[in-house]
Amino acid sequence: MVRAGFLCEDCGEVMWLSQGLMHVRWLQDREHVAREVADHSASGLDTWMMEGLGFLAEHRGHGVSTMTEK
Repeated sequence: MVRAGFLCEDCGEVMWLSQGLMHVRWLQDREHVAREVADHSASGLDTWMMEGLGFLAEHRGHGVSTMTEK
């Protein structure tokens, strides 16, 4: 099984998300859209999206890349 996540290139922290690489890249590329939806959604976003957005916010200004592992 392949898993995907984010890697902070500055501090080395990794977060694995319960989605494939395509979804993880989508979240990184459209972070502003996902945050806007989260702000206006009564039911919130899926857990993996909230975890990913939290990681991106925590590492704002750092080099963050997507990665996979088998």
